[in-house]
Amino acid sequence: MSGTIKLHESWRAPLQGQFDSPYMQALKSFLEHEKAQGKRIFPKGSEYFRALDLTPLDKVKAVILGQDPYHGEGQAHGLCFSVRPGVRTPPSLVNIYKEMRSDLGIEPARHGFLEHWAQQGVLLLNSVLTVEMGQAASHQRKGWEEFTDAVVRLVAQKEEPVVFLLWGAYAQRKAGFVDQSRHLVLKAAHPSPLSAHNGFLGCRHFSQANAFLEAKGRGAIDWTLPAPE
Repeated sequence: MSGTIKLHESWRAPLQGQFDSPYMQALKSFLEHEKAQGKRIFPKGSEYFRALDLTPLDKVKAVILGQDPYHGEGQAHGLCFSVRPGVRTPPSLVNIYKEMRSDLGIEPARHGFLEHWAQQGVLLLNSVLTVEMGQAASHQRKGWEEFTDAVVRLVAQKEEPVVFLLWGAYAQRKAGFVDQSRHLVLKAAHPSPLSAHNGFLGCRHFSQANAFLEAKGRGAIDWTLPAPE
């Protein structure tokens, strides 16, 4: 897997032990077997680590954790909650945009492409980095969770303060060990239509994140999303 992966250099050395580990070799074999069976895997191989490629370890200012990639045609491209330009904005992201409007007055983007955030230091990390087309959660418990746990640990060990935006019980468990005396941990319900009204809408996480980052001298994030080029 590490022979063909696209991954920013800042992550490569600290994660090398993960890539060399038995669980990662098993995961690689599983993915190769699935592809050999003719199954379609999302996102494409060069985008498995897109979140880590766009957001270097030393530039991480905020972390948003998702669970699985989207499993529909043409949606997933390696960033949680994000879809490619031209793809309909998914319901959870519609609610994220609603909260940004009420919190910061930002009008909802007409697209769901979040690379502008990633390029500013927002690590948009799914817990599981692949999925079979049309089969939600099909690659859970194959090894990805262990790998992304290691990623979250690396961020939590950073000297510079980071904001963790943890939406839903799954994300809150995954980053449950983060030192809240150094980092800001913001928790709310998941933005899914099933749960957004239970505390996601009205959480004001975006303004809180920026206030913390500015107070720590790290600079606010521009949450507006320009039209994709």
